[in-house]
Amino acid sequence: MTGQVTTVDGRIAGRRGQATRQKLLDCLGKMLASSPYRDVRVIDVARKAGTSPATFYQYFPDIEAAVLELAGDTLRDSDELTGLVENRAWTGRAGREAAEELVDGFLAFRRRHEAILRVIDLAAAEGDRRFVRIRSKVHGALVRPLAETVEAQGSRGRAEPEASPTAVAAALVTMLTAVAEQSKSLQSLGAKQSDTRPALALLVHLGVTGRKPGK
Repeated sequence: MTGQVTTVDGRIAGRRGQATRQKLLDCLGKMLASSPYRDVRVIDVARKAGTSPATFYQYFPDIEAAVLELAGDTLRDSDELTGLVENRAWTGRAGREAAEELVDGFLAFRRRHEAILRVIDLAAAEGDRRFVRIRSKVHGALVRPLAETVEAQGSRGRAEPEASPTAVAAALVTMLTAVAEQSKSLQSLGAKQSDTRPALALLVHLGVTGRKPGK
């Protein structure tokens, strides 16, 4: 969190106030990792942060506003997803490495932001347009550059133009997201994590280039 911080009534928060606000957000983030979103209460967040509900309400009108702040932080961090695709070579061994690093980077991002991404998906599925926009932007951080890469590969004759680049990119990101969200249930079906990673890298490479990765 950077820049000027204001309270709910418009006052500029000092250094101590900013620290208190950030502590409330940190505590909320930890609680979302272990409790269902709908079960988290202001009084519990305030108690965990060592302060009072009145202090919480100085900075956030409700839990949802604080969750949106955390979601905004996740959105800003999603810029790193773009870097997983830009300026990468997709031929030979370099292409295999690009696919593997994309998979590893995406799964690491999902693990790091697992709790808030789960809340974003839940609220978006319930039709909250604010969370729908955030989810679209998070996905777009990878879909857009990936679509450009798919299109570039097609223009070089390395991929069959059987589907639009954006559709291919969106399908790949949806696949990666689903695997990240359902890793435990997939393991119960016999899909070990050690086997899933190379399978995802293979599918990403095929989707981007239309070919199996080089050795």
